[in-house]
Amino acid sequence: MSLVKEQKEEIIQKFGTHEGDTGSTSVQIALLTERIKYLTEHFKEHPKDFHSRRGLLKLVGRRRKLLKYLKNYKFDEYKKVVKELGLKG
Repeated sequence: MSLVKEQKEEIIQKFGTHEGDTGSTSVQIALLTERIKYLTEHFKEHPKDFHSRRGLLKLVGRRRKLLKYLKNYKFDEYKKVVKELGLKG
């Protein structure tokens, strides 16, 4: 259900600002986006999995809050992240 360690490290390396950067806003958004994509595919096969759907909605809300923060305080980084991940914005 979670990301494979190699995928996670690749995302952290791509969006991190320095070595070992796992908590910056852009890294968190990228990791949440990957989990959201996974759950979206999961629901194509399991449409009645309502418990996981609630988790998906919580992830989407958390990502929305992080994107809002990034947009208000670091707009250049926001544009870069949205473009890289292919999100609306």
